Amino acid sequence: MSNLLQTFEKKQIEKLTGKKRIPTFRTGDTLKVTIRITEGDKSRLQAFEGMCIARKNNSVNSNFTVRKLSHGEGVERVFPLFGPMIEKIEVVRKGDVRRAKLYYLRDRTGKKARIADRDRGDEADQYAMIEEDPVQELSSNESESSVETKQETANEVKEEKEVKAVQYKQEEESSEEPNVEEKKEEATAEDAENKTDEKS
Repeated sequence: MSNLLQTFEKKQIEKLTGKKRIPTFRTGDTLKVTIRITEGDKSRLQAFEGMCIARKNNSVNSNFTVRKLSHGEGVERVFPLFGPMIEKIEVVRKGDVRRAKLYYLRDRTGKKARIADRDRGDEADQYAMIEEDPVQELSSNESESSVETKQETANEVKEEKEVKAVQYKQEEESSEEPNVEEKKEEATAEDAENKTDEKS
């Protein structure tokens, strides 16, 4: 049963991450999360920039908590990692921390809440963008065109065979005609010889 759930969750994750990329980030990193907000018929993008203080890895139900200071007040938001409302996630700065959860930052303000930067180099995306839909469309178009080309080639092959058959018949007829003429000439030569023998 667990295997079925795991395969189903993997398929769901692939479906949700197929059209967007999710970079590799950890707690202590400063993130810029762009969210799509729909208000009636209109939709707009809003950015929420803050420090990632917690991550929960639970396959489809994975989430991360981002904290920022807004007018001196601490504001935290929990985002689902594979949520459809998230347009993109950008890593602004990479932090150097040794904890999985940075809840102690709630009690700190100013310089005490700062985290040192750490250069981890270029990291591969956790979930890269997969462009399968255009490929599938191309493959379907290619399959249709390949069927058409196969039919065209089959027709061309038939025509070539017919042409070759006609040419072969013509060649046979042309090769037979000189044989008939030769036979006639031989026959006339034999008749002439017979006549000369009779005369003698």
